[in-house]
Amino acid sequence: MDRRFFLTFLFCSLSWIFFWEVRWKKGKESQIEEWLKGHNLSQYRNLFEDVHTLEELSLSVLSRLEEVVKEQQRWREIAEAHIQLLRDFAFQEWLCSQNLEHYYHTLKTLGCMNLDDLSQFDSQLQLSLAAWGYYYEDYIKLSTGIKILQTSRGSRDQDYEIRLVHSLAERRLNEKWSFAGALIFGCSVALCFLIRDLMFYVIGGITVSIIAFVFTIKFLCELAARVVSFLQNEDPGRRGDRSIYDYVRGNYLDPRSCKVSWDWKEPQEVGQTMSFRVQLFYKNGQPFPAHRPVGLRVNITHIELALDIPATQEVLQEPESNVVKVAFTVRKAGRYEVAVKLGGLNVAYSPYYKIFQPGTVVPSKTKIAYHFSTLVLTNGQRHTLQIEPRDEYGNPTNNSTSLTDEANYSVHVHSLGTADDDSLEGLYSKSVSVNKQQCQVLLRLTLKKTGCFRARISYKDQPLSNGEFDIIVLSENEKACVEKNVSTPGISIYFEAYLYSSGNYSSSSWQLPASSLLAPQRRPSMGEEEDEHDSPVEGQPEKVKKPKKVYCYISPKQLSVKEFYLKIIPWRLFTFRVCPGTKFTYYGPDPVHKYLTLVVDDGIQPPVELSCKDRNIMAATFIRFLHKNIGGSETFQDKVNFFQRELRHIHSKRPRTKTCLKVSRHAILDSSLKATRNFSVSDWSKNFEVVFQDEEALDWGGPRREWFELICKTLFDTSNQLFTRFSDNNQGLYFETDDQEFYKTKVCFILNNDVSEMDLVFAEEKYSKSGQLEKVVELISGGAQIAVTNENKMHYLNLLAQYRLASQVRDEVEHFLKGLNELVPENLLAIFDENELELLMCGTGDINVQDFKAHAVIVGGSWHFREKVMKWFWAVVSSFTQEELARLLQFTTGSSQLPHGGFNTLCPSFQIIAAPTHSTLPTAHTCFNQLCLPTYDSYEELHKMLKLAISEGSEGFGML
Repeated sequence: MDRRFFLTFLFCSLSWIFFWEVRWKKGKESQIEEWLKGHNLSQYRNLFEDVHTLEELSLSVLSRLEEVVKEQQRWREIAEAHIQLLRDFAFQEWLCSQNLEHYYHTLKTLGCMNLDDLSQFDSQLQLSLAAWGYYYEDYIKLSTGIKILQTSRGSRDQDYEIRLVHSLAERRLNEKWSFAGALIFGCSVALCFLIRDLMFYVIGGITVSIIAFVFTIKFLCELAARVVSFLQNEDPGRRGDRSIYDYVRGNYLDPRSCKVSWDWKEPQEVGQTMSFRVQLFYKNGQPFPAHRPVGLRVNITHIELALDIPATQEVLQEPESNVVKVAFTVRKAGRYEVAVKLGGLNVAYSPYYKIFQPGTVVPSKTKIAYHFSTLVLTNGQRHTLQIEPRDEYGNPTNNSTSLTDEANYSVHVHSLGTADDDSLEGLYSKSVSVNKQQCQVLLRLTLKKTGCFRARISYKDQPLSNGEFDIIVLSENEKACVEKNVSTPGISIYFEAYLYSSGNYSSSSWQLPASSLLAPQRRPSMGEEEDEHDSPVEGQPEKVKKPKKVYCYISPKQLSVKEFYLKIIPWRLFTFRVCPGTKFTYYGPDPVHKYLTLVVDDGIQPPVELSCKDRNIMAATFIRFLHKNIGGSETFQDKVNFFQRELRHIHSKRPRTKTCLKVSRHAILDSSLKATRNFSVSDWSKNFEVVFQDEEALDWGGPRREWFELICKTLFDTSNQLFTRFSDNNQGLYFETDDQEFYKTKVCFILNNDVSEMDLVFAEEKYSKSGQLEKVVELISGGAQIAVTNENKMHYLNLLAQYRLASQVRDEVEHFLKGLNELVPENLLAIFDENELELLMCGTGDINVQDFKAHAVIVGGSWHFREKVMKWFWAVVSSFTQEELARLLQFTTGSSQLPHGGFNTLCPSFQIIAAPTHSTLPTAHTCFNQLCLPTYDSYEELHKMLKLAISEGSEGFGML
């Protein structure tokens, strides 16, 4: 009877163990199925056949889906779901570690989903939670644990959560086998009671010991196998090949047993290709073959800038090598974190912290801050130049030993208009000091003679980027006169002068720059000061045979050159804006009156040569007005800051209330014009709230941005006839690119040939699209009767350019400027030249590497080229600065700018061709946007050759 009872008990126990094992496995698998289904990942279930618990899934889901999920938006969704899963498991394990697991579901109902939420749990909720039927000791545990969480909140990262998940996985497995072990032990004891003989007792004891030993080994091996396998992100096929005894003998890859060695000595400068080596080892110290997939992850981050640096991995080619070589390039100086991980665990002593120093001073990158192209100083006055030394990549070089060497900085000053510099001995004195806190070199310069001078600041005999400038040195009396002129702008400030020459002819002291050829003439702009009897001159420029007495009037806005007929009637001859685009050139005394000479040139109208008794005072007055207009500095960023500050001040006086614009997406231009037809200047300054008809979006900025984009695109669409092009392409830079046929057949032909037999006159014929003559436009008064000769053909071409590029659209441009200047005053726009204005409106043309990679077409190439060389290429490109990316674009496409829409709209598409060469310089076909990339043996070699090509080989063409 007893034996039957115990046999029945033993059978039921073993059956229960088997049933419990199956149910436990089914329950865990159902959790996996539910999670995958809930995130639309059921089609990838085959990738997780060897995964038995949701905890194990959370440790491997990203590594296994990395190769199959390519869509960025989908990958972001999976990554977010993975983070939520990790945080939930980390939350459970933390509660278990505090013996507070019974609060899990209650906390979830209160909205506490993770450790971050728990760390923000206030004391009142903690007390209420602990009072819900539990012991008061739980409140102590909970409040103490939350305080620890709050203290360590800044140091917690995803690795901390992963470690908690590992702990939870082990705990769950322990619970399973502890319960099974208890049942087996009970069955073994029952078996001993069935054996009455002493021999059977001995045999029974041995049996129990063997069963317990086998069970323990099985438990430990299975636990180790699962934990280690998921730490290494192993593929399912490899795990089945491994014996459980491999774990007992330490025959598995161990992150803590691996080593990292560095291929450079610290401190290291930026810009070089850096590399380090990761040596892989088994737990027992034997080398681990690096060619086997191990899930090695390397993350390199600039700590202050939170900038991720791309890195490449390469297994060294030695047989059975256990070394992985990691290469990367940094451009920004500072402190970097180098994290090396196998799965979720750090390798050796990872993360490592490395400091990269700025490079040596590069004069072309070094600038003088708060600087002008012309300085106005007083005789004997000390002026301090704030020099900001930079390396090749724009890093402040405040730690360079050569920085503090005064001998590295040199100053050369020579007089303008003086034949020799013998009298300049003792002209100036200088001293150099360093402000390391501001990363600046302070160069103090004192000039001891009056006059106009040209100065050049150099570093190791190389001029700084803005190191060449003019200096006007005044006496104390001259300075007082200038200050009086600037402080009383309402009073007419004029200077008697003599006009020596104007137009496109050379004089005794100057010649017309070639860049001004074919430049449009200019008349006074709207809003500029103009006397009642003033009239612009539109006649042919002249070379004055006898100096003409004129008067130069200077105001905060303009410099006007006038003459008086009958000594009563003023006649405006020339007008120049007080803006950085108006340049002065200083020369010596004129041959007649022996007054100092000044040439005024704005690059738009013909230069003017003047001589004036008080030339230095006149020029200094103009310069001082200019300095006030542009806010105290001529550097671009300082002018932008001044522009934005002044514009905010102007619009702060206008209401900033919201105004609703209801527009139709399908008739964007008509509906927008209707909605804004009656707008005043104040209405245009309001905060727009855009509503698209038949759409339910609330405008928190998105609809407004989209409306601006759509309306701009529609306004500049030539089919709407508000704007036009010179030709069918998208260019907009004068004849050579806009209207190539006209440039080749007419402009070049006139420039290079005899025009005396061409029957050309100073008039332009206008034809309709059908070829019918519509009208004849005279370029000057009576131009239809004035013949073009070889002597005046340059003037003819300038007038022709003026008409085609400006005069024929004058009414439209003036209406456009009238509306623009109501919101942005002309004097603020005038502080920028054309290049700076384009930069202000369009930005730097930021080149996105991800956009580049997504739309580049790879043509040809071996497996080595596609799998290795291209990975190195994208790593190199990702390390480039925007300047280097622009050079690469210029090298390959012929332009440093991308069209609107980025690489996707580049036509033809950017192509990377596998060149049939090895270790040579890359070449390019700009006509087809093609980069011909040879094959290379290493990341370092590719980086060197590509950088050399875009920096040294970006000019010139050849036949291959």
